[in-house]
Amino acid sequence: MTINLTRRAALGAAATLPFAAAATPLLAAGTETKANSTIAKSYHLGDFTVTTLLDGSLPRDGAKEIFGGGASDEEFAKVSADNFIPADKAQFFFTPTLVNTGSELVLFDTGLGQGGIQAALADAGVTPDQIDVVVITHMHPDHIGGMTTDDAPTFANARFVTAAPEYDFWAAQDAGNRVGDLVAAKVTPQAEKMTFLTDGGEVTSGITAVAAYGHTPGHTVYHLESNGQRLVLTADLANHYVWSFAHPEWEVRFDMDKAAATAARRNVLGMLAADKVPMIGYHMPFPAAGYVETRGDGFRFVPVSYQMAG
Repeated sequence: MTINLTRRAALGAAATLPFAAAATPLLAAGTETKANSTIAKSYHLGDFTVTTLLDGSLPRDGAKEIFGGGASDEEFAKVSADNFIPADKAQFFFTPTLVNTGSELVLFDTGLGQGGIQAALADAGVTPDQIDVVVITHMHPDHIGGMTTDDAPTFANARFVTAAPEYDFWAAQDAGNRVGDLVAAKVTPQAEKMTFLTDGGEVTSGITAVAAYGHTPGHTVYHLESNGQRLVLTADLANHYVWSFAHPEWEVRFDMDKAAATAARRNVLGMLAADKVPMIGYHMPFPAAGYVETRGDGFRFVPVSYQMAG
């Protein structure tokens, strides 16, 4: 699969400006709230307020088998040691993102479906029924699990947005496919409220879909722009903040088309590094926001610190 991700499609033409944080976002409805906790953290992006929501976190063994496809044991161990992390274990983070555009509350992904998304939203002063739009970056279980709660829609008043190739692929699976069955249970019943986008499609003013296929057939990242400030929600483009950045070519078990996923990683991360545009990654260590710099033939994820503090 060829990734055709132009600078215009990925990042737009506006000049890059800093991405500054604020602890007191405004809801679209006008209610003030504070999101500055261990599970919800807010930032300003022009007129938008962007809040990362920690749905959950867990450790997992067998890191090289998951993130180091094509690497030797020695290479993987060295990169791990150089970055002060064990080579045999990874810590997983699951971080949906809420964007308040001033007129709509737009939620990107819904988490595992174990109650974490509701708790994080509550810390941000938001209830599920206030969400106007739910965007599904792709349909792996940790992104669609929270679409329903006790078999009822979690976000009852929302419209839904996803990539057309993503839904078409999973909806066509025969019964017995784990992800296909979950899509049938959680996504298809709400399909009549769903808008299907392709590359360059607009969720709402200032939020644009950017095809980054490979992780799944319709995996999509989203470019945000408000008052000249930009941010990219990278979803599962890079699944680990060290290994997937340092060696984008190392295959990840979860990537369905591994060559396309590598191409997408190099393309998007290269653009973020060149233009110094901040990112939020679904599996980055919470609060999941940071920058990208080039390092050798790969990249480095630089987590936010006080430069984004309000």
